Amino acid sequence: GDLDKVVNLLLSLSGRLARVETALGSLGPHAPAEDKLALREKKQLLVAQLEDAKELKEHVGRREEAVGAMVARYLPAEHLQDYQHFVKMKSALIAEQRELEEKIKLGQEQLRCLRESL
Repeated sequence: GDLDKVVNLLLSLSGRLARVETALGSLGPHAPAEDKLALREKKQLLVAQLEDAKELKEHVGRREEAVGAMVARYLPAEHLQDYQHFVKMKSALIAEQRELEEKIKLGQEQLRCLRESL
């Protein structure tokens, strides 16, 4: 459960940071200074939060290793490999699910814009 939450947090913060960077890059030279400042402050906050989330992921990783060592004492080798594969694939699948959800959201937004333009 913690792994799910941390991976989702990392993906969410990364996505938000990317959107802020895109918004900063799209501001023209005549954009109000307060808009630029607000976006820069938001970017700094997101970068700090992303670093904190990475540290949290490292902590969860260390805890995962400790749990894995305990599980290894009680599971036969075949089941241990299944467990390790499950843990490894879980975060990859969470990331893939999040990416697909973002693509669906983008597609729906594009479809809405196309309908409005017709």
